[in-house]
Amino acid sequence: MSQKSPVWLKPAVEFGPLAVFFLAYMAFDLLMATAALMGATLVSLAVWLLVEKRVPMMPLVTAVVVGVFGGLTLWLNDETFIKMKPTIVQALFSVILLGGLLFNKPLLKPLFAAAWSLDQAGWRKLTLRFGIFFAAMAILNEIVWRTQTTDFWVSFKVFGVMLLTVVFAASQAFLLRDHSPPEPEGADET
Repeated sequence: MSQKSPVWLKPAVEFGPLAVFFLAYMAFDLLMATAALMGATLVSLAVWLLVEKRVPMMPLVTAVVVGVFGGLTLWLNDETFIKMKPTIVQALFSVILLGGLLFNKPLLKPLFAAAWSLDQAGWRKLTLRFGIFFAAMAILNEIVWRTQTTDFWVSFKVFGVMLLTVVFAASQAFLLRDHSPPEPEGADET
């Protein structure tokens, strides 16, 4: 996001479609929730574009997968496809991050360098951990949607995934601390 982005932008466009999905599911069913998710995702991309004059890569990739798997869900009247969508997105992020490491490219660095200052070893470790986390989340989604009710899966998708992601991200605080470059001498002197 640009420096002048409104504070509300990122949470609204990232969590807005998820909230719309959940509310539509509670009011109707998974097919209506899928249609609502597709519409809300398009709106979120339009908001990014209007406010930022660009669309970040991760929301764009997610939107394409939502469009494809949501479209298949509606066209074939089969919930399987929308339930597989989180698996595909998480697995894709995992493959991209872990694949980048194979080429010595910690791909989280260009995404988060403005927020975090880490040494190269820290970027590699953080990218590896996120790559493994995304792979584990893809596997977990497969287990949940294949073994639990749709109601349970929707709650897991909306609340469980968010909680697990927050806990995982918070658990990286020690890595961020341990791999921050030292402050230049005299930086804290006034």
